[in-house]
Amino acid sequence: MRRSRTAWVAVVLTGTALGAATISADAAPAAQAAAAARSTTCPSGWGSLDKTRATATTVPVQNVRTGRHACFDRLVVDVPGARAGRLGHTVRYVDRLHQDGSGRPIPVAGGAVLEVRVAAPGYRPETGAPTYPGQVGRPLPHVDLAGYRTLRDARFAGSFEGETQIGLGVRARLPFRVLTVDDRLVVDVAHTWGTAR
Repeated sequence: MRRSRTAWVAVVLTGTALGAATISADAAPAAQAAAAARSTTCPSGWGSLDKTRATATTVPVQNVRTGRHACFDRLVVDVPGARAGRLGHTVRYVDRLHQDGSGRPIPVAGGAVLEVRVAAPGYRPETGAPTYPGQVGRPLPHVDLAGYRTLRDARFAGSFEGETQIGLGVRARLPFRVLTVDDRLVVDVAHTWGTAR
């Protein structure tokens, strides 16, 4: 009886030690990944001044979506069929967002408001039928900003005379860049002013 009890205790202790070793081994890659994420060097030099491209397209906006990245939060406006060189825009910080045409103020939550104007309609020019389901003054459809470090709000301001207008609520006036990639406009807003994440 004594031998079997001693053997049983040895098995339990060995199993406990192996389990602890397994947990430590599993935790090591996660800890390394977290440390690497903390030391990520982010792009700098974007600035917070207005960014404009003076071209336009009649191809309509179909979708607006967002994404989170290590160094920035992203807004993407999809204009399928538009050529990148024809996708005009004006992206700038404003004191308050005002709807084109009516001048109606649109409240946008956050420490700063980034106005995004895409030189593409949110409707079919030949019929006036909407191609993007946004409602003026309401949050962008299917956009959930929970957990984002920089973006706080995203409001549709309408589409008027061939331009679609969006208000982005940002945590503070932070640097941003604007890219036209294929048939979409991309707005990246940095998490910080520095080069570190």
